[in-house]
Amino acid sequence: MTDKPFVVGVAGGSGSGKTFFLNCFLNHFSPEEVCLISQDDYYFRVGANMTAEENKLYNFDLPSCIDIKKFETDIRKLMNYETVYMEEYTFNNSNWKPKILENRPAPILIIEGLFIYHYQAINDLFDYKIFIDAQTEIALERRLNRDLIERGYSEEDILYKWYNHVLPSYNEYLLPHKNNSNIIIDNSVNKIENILKITEEVSVQIKERLK
Repeated sequence: MTDKPFVVGVAGGSGSGKTFFLNCFLNHFSPEEVCLISQDDYYFRVGANMTAEENKLYNFDLPSCIDIKKFETDIRKLMNYETVYMEEYTFNNSNWKPKILENRPAPILIIEGLFIYHYQAINDLFDYKIFIDAQTEIALERRLNRDLIERGYSEEDILYKWYNHVLPSYNEYLLPHKNNSNIIIDNSVNKIENILKITEEVSVQIKERLK
């Protein structure tokens, strides 16, 4: 194939509901139409041997924590219609066995993550940018629910990271790109009908551009 994929960015802060949005969004496409690649799978593996206190203090919410060279290389492979294999990142959860992810190229390439608009080499590739927004208190509540249950962190550790790592990183590396997005979606209300309506409208826009 000679035509490059239509590249869509989906960015949002922690707790903004990116995963929920993406699950709804992908329902509007067939598996052959779309490929999703996540920045989260490109974290440097640095936390496996850390103590609980070291893990608490280590700042994972920085662009330097991502293997940007590998991330960009795999994105460009997918844009050239090459299949990419990647080990799933488990967020240092020893009870979570990583899977080997197979990312097959498709006409629509979705790239999601916190820093995707910060990396200039990747930011230049987007044809359509989505920014998922949420009220701070709602985002924190979602982060607490997720990290307490899925990742086994204590509430103290979650709150420490939120105020010392998550919010400063969001304000510095993501928020400045908000107004440069094609669409800003307020995902503060947990109503599936709202997201389904928005994702349908956006998917129609994208399909129209591919005609």
